[in-house]
Amino acid sequence: MTDEAIMRRAISLAKQGAGKTNPNPMVGAVIVKDGRIIGEGYHEHIGGLHAERNALANCTESAEGATVFVTLEPCCHHGKTPPCTDALIEHHVAKVVVGSGDPNPKVAGNGIRRLREAGIEVKEGFLQEECDAINPVFFHYIRNRHPYVALKYAMTADGKIAANSGDSQWITGESARNHVHQLRNYYTGILVGIGTVLQDDPLLTCRIPNGRNPIRIVCDSHLRISPDCQLCNTTDQSPVLVACIDDPEQKRAALEQKGVEVLFVKNDQGRINLSDLLDHLGQREIDGILVEGGGTVNAAFLAAGQVQHIYAYIGAKIFGGDHPYTPVRGNGIERAADSIKLSHPRVHLFQNDVLVEYDCLSAVHEA
Repeated sequence: MTDEAIMRRAISLAKQGAGKTNPNPMVGAVIVKDGRIIGEGYHEHIGGLHAERNALANCTESAEGATVFVTLEPCCHHGKTPPCTDALIEHHVAKVVVGSGDPNPKVAGNGIRRLREAGIEVKEGFLQEECDAINPVFFHYIRNRHPYVALKYAMTADGKIAANSGDSQWITGESARNHVHQLRNYYTGILVGIGTVLQDDPLLTCRIPNGRNPIRIVCDSHLRISPDCQLCNTTDQSPVLVACIDDPEQKRAALEQKGVEVLFVKNDQGRINLSDLLDHLGQREIDGILVEGGGTVNAAFLAAGQVQHIYAYIGAKIFGGDHPYTPVRGNGIERAADSIKLSHPRVHLFQNDVLVEYDCLSAVHEA
């Protein structure tokens, strides 16, 4: 196997930890000796062994003199597990090939330095772009202490998210909808606005085998949510957090009795201050959220400059009409030059439907 193939095997292993390691990164490791893979592993779940220690534990022979391919710089500090650098040194490996650097201040080059001080050869930045692509959520969260925000919507080929009546089930087919549940497994939290809750009464759970239900977050400025909705009746399945700026009906006690957490955040001209909300979520170690709101919520996050990624599903349907059911509402812009800039498009096909992913470069305009 080539070095590239070995590192891509490590990347594939790392992805198996999706939805289980947050707020830690996904990491994979492969150990090679005399041209043979003798051990491999990945970070399987939060609090469990890191990828390097799992790979060492799975070795079929001594790792002395071996080369270790790892997608992220080995840790050098005591957390929930001992430092991986210590394990690599103790097993007398000869070389470590690293994909991504670790921006965590507790590591940030110190893991590589520790290995070199022990006489281990280190190659940095190998297939770095591919390794970096595994952990955009971790990198953003560890640098900003804010959740990584991904905005998801499904629209028809003519850009509508609902028919004239407001009916939106279903714009995309089953294959595309199954992919959405993979995203719900991947992101720690899922967020909607109160309009979505009142109209659709959603569960917002993950429906893939062995999937993880995200923490369900509702932006509800004036606590209009009903204690009898599906979210409030299923707090045993996954936590529900309702963010608001006031409690005009003294409804908080009824919600808390159902197990709902009510979070008061700063008032931004009668609306929830999204930056303050993200501060609170970050403090709860919610490292990434999938926003599945309607056009108003989408516009608010974009206007606040708080979107890092977009999933735009395009269903093979046309609804027509000049109703306001569009993915992003608000006031819009006057000039094309003021548009929100997107980059790095990735296209995926789900039978007749299309998903286009973008990174969001600029997201500040008046919504």
